[in-house]
Amino acid sequence: MAASQHRSPSVQRRPVYLDYAATTPVDPRVAADMSRCLTLEDCFGNPASRSHQYGWEAEEAVEQARQQLATLVGCDPWELVWTSGATESNNLAIKGFLESSVRSGEEKGHLITSAIEHNAVLDTATYMEARGYTVTRLQPSAEGILTPVDVQAALRPNTVLVSLMYINNEIGTINPVNDIAQVCADAKVALHVDAAQALGKIPIDLRESAVDMMSFSGHKIYGPKGVGALYVRFDSDIQLAAQMHGGGHEKGMRSGTLPTHQLVGFGSTASICGGRKDILAELKRLETLRKLFLDSLSGSAVEFLVNGSPNGYSGILNLAFPGVNGETLLMALSADLALSGGSACNSLKTEPSHVLLALGIREDLADSSLRFSFGRPTTEEDVLFAAERLEAVLSSLRA
Repeated sequence: MAASQHRSPSVQRRPVYLDYAATTPVDPRVAADMSRCLTLEDCFGNPASRSHQYGWEAEEAVEQARQQLATLVGCDPWELVWTSGATESNNLAIKGFLESSVRSGEEKGHLITSAIEHNAVLDTATYMEARGYTVTRLQPSAEGILTPVDVQAALRPNTVLVSLMYINNEIGTINPVNDIAQVCADAKVALHVDAAQALGKIPIDLRESAVDMMSFSGHKIYGPKGVGALYVRFDSDIQLAAQMHGGGHEKGMRSGTLPTHQLVGFGSTASICGGRKDILAELKRLETLRKLFLDSLSGSAVEFLVNGSPNGYSGILNLAFPGVNGETLLMALSADLALSGGSACNSLKTEPSHVLLALGIREDLADSSLRFSFGRPTTEEDVLFAAERLEAVLSSLRA
């Protein structure tokens, strides 16, 4: 049966969700684990309350979650610092490291990042720049890739930190972070990686990498919002100035009462991601969906261009539709498809994506672009329906 027969636009239903890069629904198994950490009969205690059973139970649950996340990314559990999400992790890594790298009377250091980072990194870099640190923003290739050669060329004698993302949240390109990490290690420069879009989606093994710090977020992998982590390598000289002050939690790097239920949820969803074999199997499935979607569009009257590398993460696809305003197209599709024009954090802005402009894409094409992102619940029926609705709506708009 054709997809349109399953999903007639006249039938009252919620739109097909294709915005998994923005956030993911909580896995029902994760929600069930979280619900057991809320009430008096459950594991609701303060993990820092070490004088009674309720606190011990909560602390044990939090440390189990830390172990589950550590297993997923291949690190020691004590190399993980709990945060409220990747935004806080990025802030702690960049601000905390730069602030701790300055000695009295010394010149403030140099930070290397890129022009296509998430605003959680770009805005933090701008903040530090206003406080006397120097910042280089690397320009990517036309496909959105940043290379070890780019980083090597930007290094200065006073460079102390490089901060680059693993998978771009708008175009899905994957940076060779392990190779970049080796360049940084050879230069004795710390490397921070924003892996909000990479966690659980591609294999990560920090024991096989020279990365010094890496940011994670729970809600991108079917866990709860408001929880994340920062990996800080033990065998490095990394020192971070705390950005949250209080009780000295998380080895003094991040104070605040730990949210047991959220951390249990994060650990649970990390465990559900499975190992390398499971992650590669899901990647293969997403590649099949992406190809089906693109083949369906190619076989229709839809005119489109792919933004970024065709070999990026298969769960994120950014397409330009020449001659059509992206915001108008989004609104016309909104009853049938839940999409975005790029990062959810920029959804209230009307100007074209800074990521697409940095790739050298013309402003009119950047303005006509939409992001399609697929996830575990996405089916072949979903992508066929999306292609069908795009063809119909674009034909109507152009007519």
